Amino acid sequence: MTIPALILVVDDEPPIRRLLRGALERAGYAVIEAGSAKEAMALLAARDPAVVLLDLGLPDRDGIELIPLIRKRSSATILIVSARDATEEKVAALDLGAADYVTKPFDTEELLARVRAALRHRLTADGGQTVLTAGGVTIDLLGHRVTRDGEAVHLTPKEFVALAELARFPGRVITHQQLLRAVWPNDHERHVEYLRVLIRGIRQKLEADPARPSLVVNELGIGYRLIGSA
Repeated sequence: MTIPALILVVDDEPPIRRLLRGALERAGYAVIEAGSAKEAMALLAARDPAVVLLDLGLPDRDGIELIPLIRKRSSATILIVSARDATEEKVAALDLGAADYVTKPFDTEELLARVRAALRHRLTADGGQTVLTAGGVTIDLLGHRVTRDGEAVHLTPKEFVALAELARFPGRVITHQQLLRAVWPNDHERHVEYLRVLIRGIRQKLEADPARPSLVVNELGIGYRLIGSA
């Protein structure tokens, strides 16, 4: 018997919670709900959710403040579901440790896809996924090997570090600053243009059509996301 993944929905609007509960339960997940930050932290202490769907506009505390608290107390993957659409808010949430950010109003099928990606992220974090496939591309994180249609692809060391950072969290948005820190850890003057050049090189080697990428996709003003199917 397969035990369904437990999802904690944190939102102060009952209609939103009902909508999310219905969609998630139809997809086979178990769901618990909280309408405030206090309720969310109590449920987090009592249960062990795999994913937290977190609204930022809570009545008793800003959801942004909860991200590091959740990260400290739980291994749950955090997915923000919020009406706040400013780039600064998204970057702040992702840099604090959220795995993804969905803006309200949201498409239910897209949200479920993000939840699946969040669960893949959890598996990777637990050491369960070391090889990721996307189309004809296979990325072996432990073997430091990349193939396309069965043929080995030579990446520069920096290209592999960037690709590996994305592949560790398939489907998750990795911000520009996260990637820059991973690739150039000792460089105090990190420029996004460095990253654009690096990603362009990766796309030239891995994408079927580098001008219309489907593997490493851009999140405008925020970062990049690797679309995988592991």
